[in-house]
Amino acid sequence: MRISVSSDMDEPVARRLVAALRERGHEVVVHGALSPGDDPQWAVCSEAAAREVAAGTADQAVVCCWTGTGASIAANKVPGVRAALCADAATADGARRWNDANVLALSLRLTSEPLLGEILDAWFAAGPSTDPEDRANVAHLADIEARPAPTGSP
Repeated sequence: MRISVSSDMDEPVARRLVAALRERGHEVVVHGALSPGDDPQWAVCSEAAAREVAAGTADQAVVCCWTGTGASIAANKVPGVRAALCADAATADGARRWNDANVLALSLRLTSEPLLGEILDAWFAAGPSTDPEDRANVAHLADIEARPAPTGSP
């Protein structure tokens, strides 16, 4: 699987993330502080990783910033991306299963190396649900993106 990874800081957990993904046999493309010369701003590097998923040049992405919140917000601005901020394995499992999340957002502050392994295990073990209600919810997200934003106020 080709996975795009971004981080706004060159932190040990971000480096461990890249190594862990490669150890799992994934092709990893890095953005931001992990790639010398890239713009390390969380909004910029998270967008770059998310756009690869939306374009189909990456199967999934993992976006990181200090809290994970900014990275997830930036990634979710890209149409077709469903980024989930996951602080534990159960959330990662649910995000993949019920939300068909295609971008994992992580906090550089809260994610320890052991926790990172648990989150990645859950993320890659889970697949999208085939339950009609879950699929309808994911389809509704695409409908929301396709609708034009309301203009002006009455």
